[in-house]
Amino acid sequence: MERMKKTKRKIGLISLGCAKNLVDSENLLGMLRERGLPIASTIQEAEIGIINTCGFIQSAVQETIDTILEIAALKKEGRLKKLVVIGCFVQRYGYRLAKEIKEVDAWLGTGQIEHVMECLDLKPRIQPDFIIKKPNYLADHTTPRMQTTPFYSAYLKIADGCSNQCTYCLIPRLTGPYRSRQLESLVAEAQQMAAAGVRELNLIAQDSTAYGQDLKKSTNLELLLEKLIAIPGLEWIRVLYGNPNRISDRLLEMINSENKICPYLDIPLQHVHPQILKRMGRPMDGSTPRKLIEKIRALSRRISIRTTFMIGFPGETDSVFDELLNFIEWAEFDQLGTFLYSPEKGTGAVRFKDHIDPKKAKKRLKTVMRLQADISLKKNRKRIGERIPVLIEGLSSETDLLLEGRTAWMAPDVDTRVLINKGQGKIGEIAPVRITEAYSYDLIGEIL
Repeated sequence: MERMKKTKRKIGLISLGCAKNLVDSENLLGMLRERGLPIASTIQEAEIGIINTCGFIQSAVQETIDTILEIAALKKEGRLKKLVVIGCFVQRYGYRLAKEIKEVDAWLGTGQIEHVMECLDLKPRIQPDFIIKKPNYLADHTTPRMQTTPFYSAYLKIADGCSNQCTYCLIPRLTGPYRSRQLESLVAEAQQMAAAGVRELNLIAQDSTAYGQDLKKSTNLELLLEKLIAIPGLEWIRVLYGNPNRISDRLLEMINSENKICPYLDIPLQHVHPQILKRMGRPMDGSTPRKLIEKIRALSRRISIRTTFMIGFPGETDSVFDELLNFIEWAEFDQLGTFLYSPEKGTGAVRFKDHIDPKKAKKRLKTVMRLQADISLKKNRKRIGERIPVLIEGLSSETDLLLEGRTAWMAPDVDTRVLINKGQGKIGEIAPVRITEAYSYDLIGEIL
């Protein structure tokens, strides 16, 4: 602590990976700010750099390595005095990293953000600092936080870790067992956010629908939603990352009847063939993906469904893939993401014998996305003429001639958007927009 007080040099941070990682980074920035340490707008302007990493699959690992090397070059040039790397990548590869990138001064594993302050002095070291422990950290409403998302929208991390046993996934090993935050703490933080101007609250965890499973029996996602709905100022509450096995009838009833809960379900199905799901460690108990989609579509409120499919998992024969395509064509998902199976050392799936040729898997992924583009275009065209509430987010990232925003059935960062070519809107307000044009991934409209 004493060493940390001696430095007033600017600190810059890069956050890689998912929104859950982003919340950790916001907590870290809050800790830095609380201690009076100046924060640079970019790491290139800083003298101390921190990289919060992702190590989920090989593409994320490669992005992390590329980023570390890029920032390490600044240290070689003398523009950066110290480099600290934290997060899942460090937890995954551990002490082997010490020999790989000499420019890194400290390596900290997942859930060690509270120890970053111990590594920020500029005293030279013969060996880098290493802090890698079993992940058990859990922030709460008293943890400092510096919001980096727009003032009107924030993520509420309701749990950390994962206790699922998916055979392709390293996340339980990297983040520790599932740990729900206390209900009272979540409500307190949400109240703080609403008082600061947040209107859209996105609930996140590795599995949001598992919230409360490790707490007293009466605590669950549905109870949390009841508490959040009552908070003045919150207008959109969205649930992200729901396990298909845990989409309860009560949850569907709440989404169907409560206007504050966004008509949106993010359910990563990963696949639909029962044998593939069993091999993935994700069998659907007493149901099927088709039955789940039918149940959601039967609600009186139009619910937007987002899902994710893994392409090229071992055992995905041509006929199995055709079944997946047929299901996607039938289900007509509102938002769909895909990613290629990545054989990760330490997972059960790497031991399967019938792996798919990577070139074939890539070809299949493109086929899925072409199909989804056609589905999205057809569904979006049906929206023409509708009057829809849109959260105004500012000028488009592609052109400063148009405003852009999102509907309640579009999540930040991952979904499509609404471009506005007529009318004036204030950033952060929810304005009525009439849809006038539609494309595969964007809607165009005018503010009424």
